[in-house]
Amino acid sequence: MVMEHRFYTLDVFTTTRFEGNPLAVITDGDGLSDDEMLAIAREMNLAETVFVQKPTEEEALARLRIFTTKEELKLAGHPVIGTWFLLAELGVVPAQEGGVHIRQQTGAGVLPVEIRFKDGRPQRVTMTQKEAVFRPAKISKKKLASALGISAKDFDPELEPEFVSTGIFNMMVPLRNRAALGKIAMNMMELGRLQGKNATMAYCFALGGNGKAFSRGMLPWELYEDAATGSAAGSLGAYLVRHGKLAPAHTLSILQGAEMGRPSHIEVEVSQTEKKLVPRVSGAAVKVFEGTIRV
Repeated sequence: MVMEHRFYTLDVFTTTRFEGNPLAVITDGDGLSDDEMLAIAREMNLAETVFVQKPTEEEALARLRIFTTKEELKLAGHPVIGTWFLLAELGVVPAQEGGVHIRQQTGAGVLPVEIRFKDGRPQRVTMTQKEAVFRPAKISKKKLASALGISAKDFDPELEPEFVSTGIFNMMVPLRNRAALGKIAMNMMELGRLQGKNATMAYCFALGGNGKAFSRGMLPWELYEDAATGSAAGSLGAYLVRHGKLAPAHTLSILQGAEMGRPSHIEVEVSQTEKKLVPRVSGAAVKVFEGTIRV
């Protein structure tokens, strides 16, 4: 039996269409098999596609299943921000001046989300990620430089690459300045071999002072580069607090995607309780397309 499912596309971590990171959301994702969801994600051919389903956990308002063109992810930032921005626009989350706190079910567990409204419309979505977990990156910097197409001199002399997870692992790669970011010409095979299964992407960044950072999310598979990566942005915030480059509870403003013509604006705050670091990642979104898909 053929069923119709409603879908929307959005640009996330921006308020301007055709900037930020594109996302597809199927708002009535119940009744689809894992294979069907993966096939739809491949058809959409975006970094991620979200399927909104009824939750199996009582305290959650909805369950989010997040798929790349290859596999299902436990958690990802721009899918969470974009999906809840959309659900708020559609009235699934009733507008309240100030903000609304809800809980979502993800592959990484039940996590809180805050949606701020202004004049009855969503303005900003904030996701709380999991406590940061750190693993040393025992990788040759010479080989890493080669895989990224840069010089070993382009690395930040004060910081070291490190694997960090606030839901999924990414490799933090500190570079000396923004110019070094612009030089990246990744060899996907080399980077894929170096990272192995330790990380989803190499999150290359340069600090800009005054709580600002510039970043590029390099993916060693067919998408090549991600325009905005909320999960990695949260990990970067935790990494910078851990290494004394960002004060807890201070806002880190990240510009990602500029080099690929998709400027994205991500904000991160990290709370610290003893050694426990928990990031909150915020951003906006804008609808682009909508329609139905028959399965």
